[in-house]
Amino acid sequence: MARVYNFSAGPAVLPEEVLKEAADEMLDYRGTGMSVMEMSHRSKAFQTIIDEAEQDIRDLMNIPDNYKVLFLQGGASQQFAAVPMNLKKNGKAAYIVTGQWAKKAAQEAEKYLDVKVVASSADKTFSYIPDCSDLDIDDDVDYVYICENNTIYGTKFHTLPNTKGHELVADLSSCFLSEPVDVEKYGVIYGGVQKNIGPAGVVIAIIREDLIPETVENYVPTMLAWKTQADAGSLYNTPPCYGIYICGKVFKWIKKMGGLDAMKKHNEEKAKILYDFLDQSELFKGTVAKEDRSLMNVPFVTGNDELDAKFVAEAKAAGLENLKGHRSVGGMRASIYNAMPIEGVKALVDFMKKFEAENK
Repeated sequence: MARVYNFSAGPAVLPEEVLKEAADEMLDYRGTGMSVMEMSHRSKAFQTIIDEAEQDIRDLMNIPDNYKVLFLQGGASQQFAAVPMNLKKNGKAAYIVTGQWAKKAAQEAEKYLDVKVVASSADKTFSYIPDCSDLDIDDDVDYVYICENNTIYGTKFHTLPNTKGHELVADLSSCFLSEPVDVEKYGVIYGGVQKNIGPAGVVIAIIREDLIPETVENYVPTMLAWKTQADAGSLYNTPPCYGIYICGKVFKWIKKMGGLDAMKKHNEEKAKILYDFLDQSELFKGTVAKEDRSLMNVPFVTGNDELDAKFVAEAKAAGLENLKGHRSVGGMRASIYNAMPIEGVKALVDFMKKFEAENK
């Protein structure tokens, strides 16, 4: 069977050449006589894999030397707890709630800290990013938290909030490595890799060293203390070895494609094709304020639930997979991450044009 165009929000499409390379190495990784899946995480071969992966993401993002790069488990959701556990000093944090995941992160942090939601777009189903230029942030908060790209709702912070001098913590899960990032503007960046970088099961955390506490409260599990992971070079226990190996291949693929500047250009071109069509369509409508649109996740609706369901079913039959919107929004959503080729977006728009002509 031919490969489909996979618009899934995650686990998501991976670069075909990375998959082929991994397939070639499945039974024998570079003369070791075994797969990376079978390899000891204490072996020289795996140490080289994780070291190269770390160096490549450092190169891609220009990560300064005073930031640690950790390859962790438990997905972004586990960091919802790890962030307040590790950053707790005064016991207060400011959260900007622009979607489901920021909301869940704030709820998790409430178990450990006094959380104040300083801005939210819940009033309009998270269809925009609130003005964060002059927020009411208490002087003694430990950090300010955002989810930078909202997978479900298709919004993106194009301007970072004014944190009034406090540390910025950002969940970058669905826009990781999609464009250049000024790492020094953040205290902590983290994200699950299953959208733009690799298979589910790995979370990458980029943490400024002075924010990794020497000691944490007694209730903090050993595995969730960043120092445990940092001191062990992400090898405190058996890491998600195969996932890290694939991430490393994707980093090399991005480098080969021209780095994050080239990725951003590629992603802007793809998104423009889809948004331009939505803006002139009589049947389909985008659901996000134009100035806050994501390059990664594009939600849209017809306004008729039955027609939406018909579209998703017919699109699937045409080889356009996973276009059903998240249950909290309905409609459709096309996730067009780094590895989605421009041909995939063109095929989607062609299909939408045809569907519109037949269902006006």
